[in-house]
Amino acid sequence: MTEYRRAKIEGATYFFTVNCAERHGNRLLINYIDVLRQVFRKVKQEHPFQIDAIVILPEHLHCIWTLPEGDADYKTRWTLIKIGFSRAIPPGERRSQSRIARGERGIWQRRYWEHLIRGDRDFEQHVDYLHWNPVKHGWVKRVRDWPYSSFHAYVRRGIYPADWACQPAETINGGE
Repeated sequence: MTEYRRAKIEGATYFFTVNCAERHGNRLLINYIDVLRQVFRKVKQEHPFQIDAIVILPEHLHCIWTLPEGDADYKTRWTLIKIGFSRAIPPGERRSQSRIARGERGIWQRRYWEHLIRGDRDFEQHVDYLHWNPVKHGWVKRVRDWPYSSFHAYVRRGIYPADWACQPAETINGGE
């Protein structure tokens, strides 16, 4: 089995992207948002970590976590979140032959993207990217209109103005 090289720094802050197995037309994460929230709460109780920022999109999510001092085990936390969510929702997703053979659900991609946050500027850039993501993917025209985002908590805490990123998209993402 392939062993991926991942940063494993105890007490560090990480950015994650976690995708559903089926991306096109999938609305699973927001259709079962309350289940996903409940699973996150349960895992956080059993294996504490801080969610610094998060956005849940229909078929993927981005989040930034800070792990406790002396702890670098985000892998267990993601495994428990994926398993907990998968067990809590009704079956019906398409499954590949390899998933069927392994007795796996077909909800999540097996892997995820992880990035070790390397300082304040890196943190800010990833928080901005995460909060901008619903606009980037065309789910809303303004960041504040996406309900499944820590953006609203950032506004309440005075970190972002409520109209953050309301200028034309060309200004936000450099015209890409």
